[in-house]
Amino acid sequence: MNRLSSQSSALTSCGGGYISATGMKARSWVPRRRLSPPRVTWLALVSLLSGLLTSSQAKVFSRCELAKELHRMGLDGFRGYELADWVCLAYFTSGFNTAAVDHEADGSTNNGLFQINSRKWCRNLSLDSLNLCKMYCSDLLTPDLKNAVVCVMKIVSGPKGLGYWEAWRHHCQGKDLRDWVDGCEM
Repeated sequence: MNRLSSQSSALTSCGGGYISATGMKARSWVPRRRLSPPRVTWLALVSLLSGLLTSSQAKVFSRCELAKELHRMGLDGFRGYELADWVCLAYFTSGFNTAAVDHEADGSTNNGLFQINSRKWCRNLSLDSLNLCKMYCSDLLTPDLKNAVVCVMKIVSGPKGLGYWEAWRHHCQGKDLRDWVDGCEM
């Protein structure tokens, strides 16, 4: 008896595979049908991967680190708002996280450090918008705050000022905000 026939006689059929005399399941030579995931699964995978790519570029600032950066970029005193107002706003909108994205029921997103909305201020790929800041929303999700500061200056130049943000109205407006910049050397 040759080697192949002795091996096959030691195998017992078992639901599409074979169990050897040792109890180990051997792989069947019957080709298996490959399952292709539904389109939704692919979309979820792409969304997850893009989120991972974005988060790999994320930066969560410390309070003083952000205060220094916003000061350097000219926000202290811009339109009458002190640096502490900006730091307070950034904390209550994003927790100082440049890659923060919040999804709204209407399909729009709030993006980046200041949670700038895609409905009016930036363009995302899934929703038409006014794009008043003339940039993609993904440009607001990087550690380089240049685009976020340019856009936030445009928003604050409007009639509502920082009042455009509900978080600023509820947590920062009219309060003593000195603690937000105390101990930070500019």
